Order: sequence, then structure tokens, then C-alpha cells
Amino acid sequence: MPIKFKPSTTVRDRQTGKSKIEHYYVKSMSKESLFEELNKDNTKPKVKRKLRNEIQRRGISIVKVPITNEWY
Repeated sequence: MPIKFKPSTTVRDRQTGKSKIEHYYVKSMSKESLFEELNKDNTKPKVKRKLRNEIQRRGISIVKVPITNEWY
């Protein structure tokens, strides 16, 4: 089974009344959203590990850049 980013949710269409299950798989996330979630401070380490594994699976290298507080 694919790796999930967060639990699945049930979405109900108000017009038709039908329910649809929405899954949040890591493999379906864009590269930008993967890096965005990875760089957040409140992301749990378990989820960060999942994101790093997906980035590595796609063949993208992670380059760590130190944060500088210099401004001109």
C-alpha cells in the first residue's frame, strides 16, 4: 500500500449527496509541496522521514543550505 501523508477523509458532495473518499498519498504530491512540508518546523520527524524517502525515490538530491541572518 502506498505511503500516506495524512489520514484519508470522506468528502460529501452537497448537490448530489454522494460521498467520496479522498486519499493523501506522498507519491501524488508535487515536488514543491514536498519541500514545503519538509522545511516546516511543526512537521513531525516520522512524516519528514516519509518525505525524504519520496524525494530520494524520485532521484532528487537534497542540498542543505545554512540560513543566514544577513540583510543589506
